[in-house]
Amino acid sequence: MAERESEYKPLLFTTTVRNPERVKSLLYVFEKYDGLILTSDLATEIVGETIKYGLYRPLKKTPSIGAKWKTTPKGTFAEEFLSNEEVAYMIANNPQQHKEAGFEYGFPSRFATIYDFTKELGFVYFAINQKIEFSDLGHKLANVYEVNVTNNIINVELIHPEYEQQAFLQAMAKYQRHNPFVSVLNDNIPLILLLQTIKRLNANPKFNTNKGESKGISRIELPLLIFWKNNDAEALYKRIVKLRNEYGYEPSDEAICDICTEEIMGGFKKFKPKSIIEEYPDEFIRKMRITGLISLRGAGRFVDINHNEEAKIDYIIKNYSHYQIYTDEKEYFNYMAEIDENLFSQQAKKITSSQSETLLTNWISEYSWNKIKHELKCLSSRTNSKDTVLKLLPAPARLEFLTALSIKVKLPNVRVIPNYSCDDTGLPTSTAGGNMGDIECYEDRYGILVEVTMAEGRTQTMMEIWPIERHLTDFKEKNEIESQAIFIAPTIFSDSNRQITFVKDTNNLLIRPYKIDDFIQYLETRSTLYLSEVKN
Repeated sequence: MAERESEYKPLLFTTTVRNPERVKSLLYVFEKYDGLILTSDLATEIVGETIKYGLYRPLKKTPSIGAKWKTTPKGTFAEEFLSNEEVAYMIANNPQQHKEAGFEYGFPSRFATIYDFTKELGFVYFAINQKIEFSDLGHKLANVYEVNVTNNIINVELIHPEYEQQAFLQAMAKYQRHNPFVSVLNDNIPLILLLQTIKRLNANPKFNTNKGESKGISRIELPLLIFWKNNDAEALYKRIVKLRNEYGYEPSDEAICDICTEEIMGGFKKFKPKSIIEEYPDEFIRKMRITGLISLRGAGRFVDINHNEEAKIDYIIKNYSHYQIYTDEKEYFNYMAEIDENLFSQQAKKITSSQSETLLTNWISEYSWNKIKHELKCLSSRTNSKDTVLKLLPAPARLEFLTALSIKVKLPNVRVIPNYSCDDTGLPTSTAGGNMGDIECYEDRYGILVEVTMAEGRTQTMMEIWPIERHLTDFKEKNEIESQAIFIAPTIFSDSNRQITFVKDTNNLLIRPYKIDDFIQYLETRSTLYLSEVKN
């Protein structure tokens, strides 16, 4: 097959793994094969293992397989392993009409589409008939989770959430559009082009708010960056200034599409306006936000730098703005894979408990109770959010944020201190760490520890209740006040209720379980968060 000729293209990192949060779980499975020689048969086996864990779910399945996947969403670990026979059924009955360069037609090519993005980012190198090589960065990302399988039940615990941000921070600081893995002529590092353009816009007082605060780049302006051919941030900045002078902050979709396809690309092939205006920016923002360097402002209308991370931003611009172009895949991979410890050592500005509470309160003006309730119900039914900001948050972090906000809105006298990592607007960049409770609440002389999860079924019981017991014990000892816990999930599994009763009977620790819908009703009918008397 003749090698495809390079051309200028809009930025689309991957059509297969659009949600970057999926990468760590895919690497967890792939890491088992580190050091083996990749053959077509092994590539098919790895896809089978990905299916076994429920991370890739072909459509044609048996009722028993469907039951094992019912309680968890696509792209996440299933509750229960598939048997070897069930995996064989899925492979045999879901032939892949797919071909990737360098891989055989079918499942070997499907393997390539699932894992190619991890190679581009410097996490794991592979090629047919060559050894699979995980980088130190790839090992780090593969070990965000601790996964245990007991009696075919998959238990997943988030151990090192900071590894994910570190891995993507370095990958995006180095990621070159014009790299040997893709046939693209565009020559820039998207993250650096974004940061440099935002800094120029923020330095222009004309574009700041009435209070002199920065806004960054408008979401409607992002397609210009996504289509931009080179790394000239000054030229991009001037084009955005021209756009604002002509249309303000509300150019038409047609105007943006014409600039991208006709002016920047010089007569590029036709694209659906929805792809240019919505789909490409959404995917771009997801990849940029996972670095922790980006904040959303103006109800998601603007993308700005996270001012808590100024040190990292300045370091990246200083050290990675000028880069070598690589033509050899392995040389580029080695460059991407090399860990920059100096980058990881740059510390974010610390957010105090008081600041965390204040930042949360600021979001009350953005989201009414009815809006919060609607979004919580979307999580309860696992329906996708259509909100410009919330849809960019992974479901677990979104549930922590909305739960904290809901308590503050309905019970304003309660102190609500979320423990998730957040940007300078208070929007979560990751969930609370595994060594602490999700949300700490204080009401009069009482403490209430609120724990939330999207997990259901057996996974919920095995991975949530014991940590809650530990967190509640630590919470009581730290504050030396009478305390209880609230546990919130889309549904409460029967074994979870039994375990909660056991914790109460043996250690006199009160955990109050609520389905999301029931907690909404609680907030609408009660005036206090702490309950002195709880019926068994």
